[in-house]
Amino acid sequence: MPEVTVAAVDEALTQLETGSRSWPHLTLDQRARLFDRLHATTAAVAAEWADVAATSKGLEPGHPLRGEEWLSGPYAAVVAIDAYRSTLRALARGGSPLDGVRTDAAPGDRLRAHVFPASAVDGLILSGYTGEVWFRPGVSLEDIRRDAGLGQLTPTEPGGIGLVLGAGNVTSIPVLDVLYELLAHNRVVVLKVNPTQDAVVPVFERALAPLIEPGFLRIVRGGGDVGAHLASHPAIGHVHITGAAPTFDTIVWGSGAQAARRKRENRPLLKKPITAELGGVSPIIIVPGEWSDADLRFQAEHVVTMRLYNSGHNCIAGQVVILSSDWPQRTAFLAEVRRAFEAAPRRSVWYPRSDEKLAAAASDYPDAERCADGTRLLVETGPDGARAIESTEYFAPVLGVMSLPGNGQEFLDRAVEHANDALAGTLGANVLIDPETQAALGEGFERAMERLRYGTISINSWTAFGFLTPTLAWGGYPGATAQDVQSGIGIVHNALLLDHVERSVTRGPFRPFPRSLSPRALGASGGRAFSVLPKPPWFVTSRTGTEVSAGFTRFRIDGNYAAFAPVLLKAFRA
Repeated sequence: MPEVTVAAVDEALTQLETGSRSWPHLTLDQRARLFDRLHATTAAVAAEWADVAATSKGLEPGHPLRGEEWLSGPYAAVVAIDAYRSTLRALARGGSPLDGVRTDAAPGDRLRAHVFPASAVDGLILSGYTGEVWFRPGVSLEDIRRDAGLGQLTPTEPGGIGLVLGAGNVTSIPVLDVLYELLAHNRVVVLKVNPTQDAVVPVFERALAPLIEPGFLRIVRGGGDVGAHLASHPAIGHVHITGAAPTFDTIVWGSGAQAARRKRENRPLLKKPITAELGGVSPIIIVPGEWSDADLRFQAEHVVTMRLYNSGHNCIAGQVVILSSDWPQRTAFLAEVRRAFEAAPRRSVWYPRSDEKLAAAASDYPDAERCADGTRLLVETGPDGARAIESTEYFAPVLGVMSLPGNGQEFLDRAVEHANDALAGTLGANVLIDPETQAALGEGFERAMERLRYGTISINSWTAFGFLTPTLAWGGYPGATAQDVQSGIGIVHNALLLDHVERSVTRGPFRPFPRSLSPRALGASGGRAFSVLPKPPWFVTSRTGTEVSAGFTRFRIDGNYAAFAPVLLKAFRA
């Protein structure tokens, strides 16, 4: 790898200053055509992207989990590029990104936009899944429609240069953050990649060549010293980081004995705006109901996927399962969780220092159950012993289980309050509930979701679906500050470029196909919670996940239905 020098970094910023003057001269139509080129260049490197990313994480050819790198890499990038392109085209013809999007009332004097599925292809690939953007209380539909478009409503106004300090765990994150800076804020970008992603930089450079060539993007490598130099550089007008709260605090407040004092006195070292996505401890609330053996097995694999995807190195990894101590099926469900946690394919704990996090969890809970040759920990504890696992984002394959009393609405309200008050962060929460119980709770269920203070709430789905859906917003719950940063400040993704966003809500099928055809699969509104999707390809227990994830990506690239038909057949053999 070439040595990173201050001179080279400063030269990149000089080139971006030229690009920042050029960007405002591009019309909306020209920007849409630029995204046509981005689609083509990203498509050209998709297979290499997935291969390099998987290999860099120790997933050699033939490993059953290599499909993860298709979905969380090129798939996420392609669908985002296409969604932004659609927004640019709508604005270019004088329309709104919300044209054709259904809006209605959400609990608590809110409006929401039903942004997924946005096309027949969405409904085919992700049958039974939906996504909503909820706006802040009291915001009118007139306000929402007027402000949809953000920076692209004033495309001739330059936004200067932004610094993106890229995440190290998921390869699409830096790319998605760059696109949002460019379109939401009209900022050209210097992307400083995390050293864990150095191997993917040549792929990034080819995928993003349409942005690099005219000077709208520069990519630099390096460690914390390079990031610090860039953050303090006078040419940088804004900083965005995806990472951990301690890193954010170091950037904003410094380190050592003086940092805490600066924070108390609100005297930041960083004298420019900063946004951030910082993760947290995500709950998985299991609402008790009458589940079949197949339900118990499927949802246990769902829970284990939330924890073990990417070996647990995800800011949205489910970490604490909240069960009812009064649920008659609690013991049976935990038995299925243990089985799936042990049986999921082995892989390395690859992210730097995650072995230390795993060791810290083992020290915090010496009686934890060690699974998969000791590389995974299952921690069962009561509320009094849950402090460590509820306040520490382990970023490793550590799954906690704790119980609260109650059934029905009583349990759900108690679990929501506990998640809000006891768990660190506000990024994402998962809720699993069978359709019969949800129908019985009625509006009480939706009001409970309103009180759940998280940036993404996933009902019978996983918050990763919210991350992968570009028309949804992604970020912590509003209200964080630099002094109390929680899961971050601001949002990203948000390909419709919506303002006034409070949160995203996703919903999925409790039962996969063919059990979604059963009379038991009645939705809360009386309709079927129907899906033609069997076991989703992102489940760590999917036998065909790699082939199906690659096929999904290729279909998003070329729309070739003939080539996609065999992929669907493989999906049914998951």
